[in-house]
Amino acid sequence: MSITPIFGHGVGRRKSAIAQVQIVSGTGRLIINQQSGISYLQENPASILSIQSPLDFLDLQQKYDTIVHVEGGGIIGQAAAIQLGLARALCQMETSYRPLLKQKGYLTRDSREKERRKYGLKKARKAPQYSKR
Repeated sequence: MSITPIFGHGVGRRKSAIAQVQIVSGTGRLIINQQSGISYLQENPASILSIQSPLDFLDLQQKYDTIVHVEGGGIIGQAAAIQLGLARALCQMETSYRPLLKQKGYLTRDSREKERRKYGLKKARKAPQYSKR
């Protein structure tokens, strides 16, 4: 088994999803958790396009394969985590990509998390129905 050199490695997070992204030389394949990216994302075109947008922006989609290990969260959160991890891996690979990706917003971490549930409430802010009498 030949080992392909890893050009870039990045970690992306969104909500409770964590994605570890590796960039290797190849033909543009996307592999997520040992599955093809399209089948893993349930053929959701918005998620697929959002993941590939940093590569499309830099016109590198046919040069590199993307290998991803992702866990936690749902499909949309995982897709956003993969996008951030891919952008960080591209920056690690070539530092001249950083200003371009930063300007487009691909390096911005979306820090919104689910708010914790409080005592006496049904959800984080939803109170039980109030009865006057």
